[in-house]
Amino acid sequence: MLGICEIENEYVMTLLVEALMPLGRNYAIIHHDTQDQRSIDVGIIYDATLFKVEVQFNHFVMRRTATRDILQVNFFTSQGRRFVVIVNHWPSRMGDETNSQVYRAIAGETLAYFHERIWEVVGSNTPVLAMGDFNDEPFDRSLEDYALSSRSRTKVVRARNALFLNLMWPLMGQGLASYYYNNAPCFLDQFLANKNLLSQTAPLRVLPESVAILSLPEMVGTGLYPTPIRFGGMGEPVNLNGFSDHFPIVVTVQEKS
Repeated sequence: MLGICEIENEYVMTLLVEALMPLGRNYAIIHHDTQDQRSIDVGIIYDATLFKVEVQFNHFVMRRTATRDILQVNFFTSQGRRFVVIVNHWPSRMGDETNSQVYRAIAGETLAYFHERIWEVVGSNTPVLAMGDFNDEPFDRSLEDYALSSRSRTKVVRARNALFLNLMWPLMGQGLASYYYNNAPCFLDQFLANKNLLSQTAPLRVLPESVAILSLPEMVGTGLYPTPIRFGGMGEPVNLNGFSDHFPIVVTVQEKS
């Protein structure tokens, strides 16, 4: 399953699925055309042999006009277990980080609200994995105070309300980064797992030790800092051998047979 943000349209996702055909998987697309003025959409590519869509929702974050999207998809695995995935792309820091932080706080509150609603509607034992470009770091208030994510596994597991464990803290401690701004390492791309994915005996279980930044050698520039080779566009020169300005992140979720 691949959660994607900053895509231009569904056609781009179709091209990606076509490029992945040699893998022999039955990939399908979930896409929502947001009202963001730069046409920056979110979506999911998933193996339709392993997952069936129960329902999907789009939770808009408003900034006078519609901005980035939060895409929630309730899946059933091939073994009939419900698994909720939420792909996030929170409002940008562009212009002024301080003035824009209130919109990311709203996005965090929106995520926490619908996490709670999932518990209320389909059950508090529902595993939920949130992912995406949060445009804030794990220690920022939008993640900790509003999205209700924590670095403490014990706090999340013992809580009676819907909290997330932010799986990126160990990588931050190693000085790694998924994004570089002015050569400063940032961890804007994150996985958040709720308590139902954390138990050793959980039917669906996230493996925290599997979290990684996917920075293959051909993706990394040769400068002093290990920044991605950018594809460009949006007013910048295009490098057809380039990639995103963010490194992708990966994690493994294991299902019991």
